[in-house]
Amino acid sequence: MKIHIPASMRNWISLIGSMIALICFFMIVFLFFITMILGQGGSYIGLVIYILLPAIMIMGLVLVPIGMYLNLRSRKKSKQIQEVTWPRIDLNDLKQRRFFFNFAIASTIFLFISAVGSYEAFHFTESVPFCGTICHTVMKPEYTAYQHSAHARVACVDCHVGEGANWYVRSKLSGLYQVYAVTTNIYPRPIPTPVKNLRPARETCERCHWPQKFYAQKFRAERHYLNDEQNTEWDIQLIMKIGSEYSALGLIAGIHWHINPDVKIEYISTDEKNLDIPWVRYTNVRNNEVRTYTNEENPIDEATMQARKLHTMDCMDCHNRPSHNYNPPAFFINEALTAGLMPKELPQIKTESVQICASEFNTADSAMQFIQKSIQEYYQTAYPQISSGNQGLVDKAIKGLQQIYSQNIFPEMKVRWSAYPNHIGHLEFQGCFRCHNDKHKSDDGHVISKNCNLCHHIIAQGIPGQMSISTLDKPLEFKHPVDVENAWQEGYCTDCHSGLNP
Repeated sequence: MKIHIPASMRNWISLIGSMIALICFFMIVFLFFITMILGQGGSYIGLVIYILLPAIMIMGLVLVPIGMYLNLRSRKKSKQIQEVTWPRIDLNDLKQRRFFFNFAIASTIFLFISAVGSYEAFHFTESVPFCGTICHTVMKPEYTAYQHSAHARVACVDCHVGEGANWYVRSKLSGLYQVYAVTTNIYPRPIPTPVKNLRPARETCERCHWPQKFYAQKFRAERHYLNDEQNTEWDIQLIMKIGSEYSALGLIAGIHWHINPDVKIEYISTDEKNLDIPWVRYTNVRNNEVRTYTNEENPIDEATMQARKLHTMDCMDCHNRPSHNYNPPAFFINEALTAGLMPKELPQIKTESVQICASEFNTADSAMQFIQKSIQEYYQTAYPQISSGNQGLVDKAIKGLQQIYSQNIFPEMKVRWSAYPNHIGHLEFQGCFRCHNDKHKSDDGHVISKNCNLCHHIIAQGIPGQMSISTLDKPLEFKHPVDVENAWQEGYCTDCHSGLNP
């Protein structure tokens, strides 16, 4: 059957547009079946199939009517035709009937494939590989940390977008600028937080972690290694007061009391990262009791209060790094020694590793080379008998440190633990002590207490074999592993701990 091309399509613009559209269409079909049959491909092939090629195909299709319009206008101007009229469709005419049915069938197939493609494109742009690997350098830190987090099986969009078309559209519009920033290489390093206009945690986190899902107390054991030659092990075991003593009591006590539906906690911070919180307001929703606390040593003036946003406390005020936490060296080296990734029997490996991680680099490759060179040279100089007689321990330390370093520090993006304060706890960052510091007082004399036992009880601490054990009715008072007398009570952990201390 001879294909009849309308006279108006006989121009280079329409023909080029048609060829572009046809080539893209067959490439999409071919690549789709390749990925389906062979099961191969990745985020980049998905980008090509569902976004890049369809966009080019649509551009080609748009060129067809543009060329037809320009052709008709040119022919009318040159008097080749007198008047441009709408075509008349007469299905009694065999040629027109064939053309109509061919066009209808082709359009139906095209619309069906477009619907399938749109559906696949939607799922692709909502996938973890799309979020984490398309912009490889930019998102590598977040993607790596996410894969080692407790939410590694939760899709990015479940937290960052959530349900509903409204937030889906908003996220894609926001993504347009991000694409522009990556393309033009103007994105900041590191990516600033907190993320602006993030969907409220109560609409995302609480789909799984809802307040009525009460948590009772939880046992927690931590293993630390001191900065001495023997990498002395020092352990601590705690009962974390996540909720009440019994789960049936709900959130009347414990750490998660802050999100009790019967309680409303509001605060004003003076910085973007919410590190300095001079003003807090507590409201009991049941009896309308209201109490306002102000930091007496650093009070907030009225002008600042009016200028700053009033925050209502939710999950993200403490769990601000739930899936993208970059651990400090003191922490991830402890973890590596405990897991056996690094040999704890190697003298001074804790101290030497922490000192290495304190250095900053421009690339990950230079960091890996520095780790290998530094550890090799240190043991060749300080412990030549180990370097010559037990090189395997040194090699294991090098490999282990390189592995955990690459999971927590990313030089290209200037990402390290100090760039992203973690509000859980109080060791490397102020965390709980932003409010619980004995300085926030109300007019009627109430104080937001700094008492450690509000959040946890220490039930054991010390060097294994010499540990102090608590009785059932009396928790232990914390005893610093290094003798600092009462300094730990008078100041904050962050006065000494910066992520480079045990």
